[in-house]
Amino acid sequence: MSKSEKEKRATISVVTATRNAVEHLPKLIGSLRGQTDKDFEWVVADGASDDGTLELLRSVTGINLVISSQADFGIYDALNRAIDLASGEYYVVAGGDDIFHADAIENFRVAMSRSHADIIAANYLFASRKVGVKKGPSWLFGQSAFIAGHTLATAFKKDLHERFGKYSGEFPIGGDQFFVITAGRGGAKIHEADFVAGEMGAAGVSSVDRIGVALEFFRVQLAVRSSLLVQFPLLVLRLLRIVLFERRR
Repeated sequence: MSKSEKEKRATISVVTATRNAVEHLPKLIGSLRGQTDKDFEWVVADGASDDGTLELLRSVTGINLVISSQADFGIYDALNRAIDLASGEYYVVAGGDDIFHADAIENFRVAMSRSHADIIAANYLFASRKVGVKKGPSWLFGQSAFIAGHTLATAFKKDLHERFGKYSGEFPIGGDQFFVITAGRGGAKIHEADFVAGEMGAAGVSSVDRIGVALEFFRVQLAVRSSLLVQFPLLVLRLLRIVLFERRR
């Protein structure tokens, strides 16, 4: 590949927010080391971990790694910091317990070069089940009407934040929902890419605090001006499903 051809390639940053994640990170690190396309950077915004996370990160070799560690105000504050530090034209969010497939970066780059889209929406695996974009309205499916998942499976153009703002601290669990819905409704060009980026971990808040996620989803929908008359009964139905699910466990 000539120098001019390489310069035309979209640059990619993987961004991760961590806080005492030493037990989860080794698999993510291994999956990043194993990428077939190694032309990316990994930017980690750490929330002043004291469990060995920083020592583990500082021992990483074979990856272009940028580390920033300081006290923060939660995951979205950390992600905003990581994105500010990122040099890539696009970024992909990775949770500390996510695992990329070996060809994920390569496939993202191909989709970027072919589509030049603002958002590349791939698929991911969760509990061995393939998850993709849902076909339906955002008032019902939220960000899933535009992307399969915020972490692991989606590449965002960094300059989207100049158009639609940073991740909002007003939604401690749903900042990604608010950003993606705002961008999707605001005309961001989205390309659905037919590949599986990897396996999403189950240690995140969205997997653990299902009631909190449902309440936050409701708040986000009202913030993007969805109808209260529609969203309130949907919230009640979601909470009932969660309660019934927990009772069956």
